[in-house]
Amino acid sequence: MNSTENRFRPGLKMFSVAALGLALTLAGCSSDEPANAGPGSAALDIGVDSTAAAALPAKFKESGVINVAADIPNPPMEMLDENDNPTGLDYDLSQAMGAKLGVTFNFQQQAFDASIPSLQAGKNDIIFAGMNDTAERQKVLNFVDYFHAGFMILVNAGNPDGIKSLVDLCGKPVAVQKATIQGEYLNAYASKCKDAGKNPIELVQLPSELDAQTAVRSGKAVADVVDAAVASYAAATAGDGKIFELVKDPEFPSGYNPVYTGIGLLKDNVELTEALRLALQSLVADGTYAKLMEKYDLGDFAVTEAGVNNGGK
Repeated sequence: MNSTENRFRPGLKMFSVAALGLALTLAGCSSDEPANAGPGSAALDIGVDSTAAAALPAKFKESGVINVAADIPNPPMEMLDENDNPTGLDYDLSQAMGAKLGVTFNFQQQAFDASIPSLQAGKNDIIFAGMNDTAERQKVLNFVDYFHAGFMILVNAGNPDGIKSLVDLCGKPVAVQKATIQGEYLNAYASKCKDAGKNPIELVQLPSELDAQTAVRSGKAVADVVDAAVASYAAATAGDGKIFELVKDPEFPSGYNPVYTGIGLLKDNVELTEALRLALQSLVADGTYAKLMEKYDLGDFAVTEAGVNNGGK
């Protein structure tokens, strides 16, 4: 597999993708209505779920489009294949949900820290960008949760700084993407650093996850603290697995501070929230969701049912 820099190009601005054009390399799912082949991979037949489609607000039935704020690249959640077609768990899952709803999910490039303002400005309808469902964000957003995992520490191959746990990051520069829960968590870790007789972690907050990984590679940070799925993918694929290494803390085998990840939308979009939940639940029930999680080796982080606002509970 190609390295991260070769696979992903941050200049992408927008994807307009038909809901029935599925970029899924799956097989064996039943269907009532056949789907057409989408860009980048073989088609998966998924029928419209009448209950989910009926719950969709009229404006989306009429327009046939749901505009999506997506932070690309953010592998393995959102990325580009060798032909510059969108792929990744979030993209593939959105296409399957679009098929259930009978609408198009229109992916638009949006910086992660500007994704909520893009909803408030009416530019986008939902956020599908690996966003963690937290109590703080629930003040503004509803979340349809589809993922549950903690975060992990990513370091250069060989672990030159000997990082074994979070306390080893105290007093050192650590890269995180802006506006993420990881940054908040590491700031709050200052008291534990003090207890260990060390200085607080020096946060290096950057616009994108790939920027954070670049900071580690260039020596500007000793580690990148990021969602477990992203860390695992980077360690396995960047430079054919020779660039990064995953720090496995035996005390936290599933990652630190496990949280739900969800599709975010403004709290007054109650009907759309329910329609998305029903579409996701339909994918859970017919096995498509499990196949997508396994496609990206993320089965350990799967949810057993589509929930709303599980974060912070």
